[in-house]
Amino acid sequence: MPAEAKPVTIEVGKEGSVSGLLLKPVSPRALYVFAHGAGAGMTHRSMAAIAEGLGERGIATLRYQFLYMEKKSGRPDAPKLAQAAVRAAIAEARKLLPKLPLFAGGKSFGGRMTSGAQAVEPLPGVLGLVFLGFPLHPAGKPAQERAQHLADVDIPMLFLTGTRDALAELDQLEPVTKSLGKRATLKLFDQADHSFHVPAKSGRKDPEVLNEILDEFARWVDKVIAA
Repeated sequence: MPAEAKPVTIEVGKEGSVSGLLLKPVSPRALYVFAHGAGAGMTHRSMAAIAEGLGERGIATLRYQFLYMEKKSGRPDAPKLAQAAVRAAIAEARKLLPKLPLFAGGKSFGGRMTSGAQAVEPLPGVLGLVFLGFPLHPAGKPAQERAQHLADVDIPMLFLTGTRDALAELDQLEPVTKSLGKRATLKLFDQADHSFHVPAKSGRKDPEVLNEILDEFARWVDKVIAA
């Protein structure tokens, strides 16, 4: 039987608290702390599928809400507030599973807020960041400004990206990751969009793509730990 997610409460200082879900497989070898995208919270089926898939690969997860999602507000938190939640989640993770190698990141907005926090001040104990679709720019408005802070991130980063991601066009994302040198690894998934959905004509199904993504994730985590 697969492990069940355990509810946790994460205190974000004077801002209040947010909910989290800890999923710990038998004998985990790492812990990934990850946040949701701008439009859907930690209980969304995509977030659950990522957590469960990583659990099958021996990676524990702590997923959590941003304050605006906890309050059911439609407007995402300002970066400073979102980054406070990131730091609080990392602190909680270190209390819950202190012996595990620690990684952080998230889907879309969650990943970008995590890298922003790391750029301002290193997240204690975090060995690397994993982005499940980095939102480099709004759809139809290619640009690289949102990546400027990544130059201040001094730990390994893994970018898991679909080739049809409208929020990270490859002619924008590839120069960004190249500029980061050995710190950045870019893995592309053919025909996948920002949500890692693939069209029927691709001959593949979404669960197959997610398995490929999580396999790459697990391999990279093992590589970083070994280094």
